[in-house]
Amino acid sequence: MSTPDKQRRSFLQGAALAVTAGAVSRAGAAALPEAPLQASPATQPPLHPANGRPYQPVVTLNGWSLPWRMNNGVKEFHLVAEPVVREIAPGMKARLWGYNGQSPGPTIEVVEGDRVRIFVTNKLPEATSVHWHGQRLPNGMDGVSGLTQPAIPPGKTYVYEFTARRAGTFMYHPHADEMVQMAMGMMGFWVTHPKDPGFMRVDRDFVFLMNAYDIAPGASVPKVSTMLDFNLWTWNSRAFPGIDPLVVRQNDRVRIRVGNLTMTNHPLHLHGHEFSVTGTDGGWVPPAARWPEVTTDIAVGQMRAIEFDATEEGDWALHCHKAHHTMNAMGHDLPTMIGVDQSKVLDKITRLIPDYMAMGDKGGSMGEMEMPLPENTLPMMTGRGPYGPIEMGGMFSTVKVRKQLARDDYRDPGWYRAPAGTVARPWNGPAPSAARAPDRDDGKPTLEVVKPGMQGGHQGHH
Repeated sequence: MSTPDKQRRSFLQGAALAVTAGAVSRAGAAALPEAPLQASPATQPPLHPANGRPYQPVVTLNGWSLPWRMNNGVKEFHLVAEPVVREIAPGMKARLWGYNGQSPGPTIEVVEGDRVRIFVTNKLPEATSVHWHGQRLPNGMDGVSGLTQPAIPPGKTYVYEFTARRAGTFMYHPHADEMVQMAMGMMGFWVTHPKDPGFMRVDRDFVFLMNAYDIAPGASVPKVSTMLDFNLWTWNSRAFPGIDPLVVRQNDRVRIRVGNLTMTNHPLHLHGHEFSVTGTDGGWVPPAARWPEVTTDIAVGQMRAIEFDATEEGDWALHCHKAHHTMNAMGHDLPTMIGVDQSKVLDKITRLIPDYMAMGDKGGSMGEMEMPLPENTLPMMTGRGPYGPIEMGGMFSTVKVRKQLARDDYRDPGWYRAPAGTVARPWNGPAPSAARAPDRDDGKPTLEVVKPGMQGGHQGHH
């Protein structure tokens, strides 16, 4: 796996080249483990452990897991913080910061009790650090620059070493110029598997991070000072229709682990199934404390693991339930034009701008609009399904449940073919008459107020 030098060095080229000079001695460089790179935005197959203790690997949505080497019983990884180019969806690429060729960086998978050593090489134009979000570790390994360690200067490599003390779902991200570096895409997933591979075992285990960007139409670099008004809401720096489906076998036990590193909460909603929240970044939820849900809210800085049995075949939507988080390249200061006749002004505008289109007079349907866009800009709503435009963007994907898939088959099976008679269809019969509530004799509505009973024997009054 490799990333072309042209892509890796195109953003902030001078600064990047300035910091790639040898930051460690030749002997030290020879001792470093390899730092693999990944250029493809497609979901990669799970990384089954070739050595070390066994575990059931996860699948990173539109991502991959970082290989390691064993060195005298220590599991060694090498992260490279660097400028990257990430395809948000076909038709748009962003110039971000990330790790090992991608944003987010690769998922790190270890086993509870593993001794872990992570080499972090800084190829950014500024100092950085790595905070291992949610982990129990020595204070000096917590990764808060200025508080628990000196920041990692450009061109230098630092080493973090600790024991993965508890199983669970975690993240990693900088604690140095955090506003800029996280806004530029620096983050990654960490999974510590339980010692017992049979504990909380599932058939398919997916992971992804929620992140957001403000990238002006036609641009490719995020605005790092944005606080709330983001226009690209993404999972693993991908927006629909660039987000891969989550492919599962019918009756699989499925876990989806999600981390939120945006600046707002996200109510994650699954169609067609109920699930339970079985884990947080604080640990596993005891079975007696779980309850069935179809939507769970994930606050800023939180992790959630949900589980369900995929009993219902079909293509089931999975998305954030904030409607504007399932759109791309949004504008925030637009008037509502429903019911407004724009024909006269439209005629005048099209004389100056022939490709102009009136929007919103009948609602916000945008799935079939063919409006010219600036280069490197996604439509607000896009993607087509078997019955027409899906009219979604941003934080949206599908859980595709199919019969008789192979154990490690995560390939997109295409659209679900519903059995005859099971798809909503037009009604061609007579329409029923409209019903209305009965009025009083005088035509005035009736209002009755009932006060609750009070202490001391007083009764309510009508």
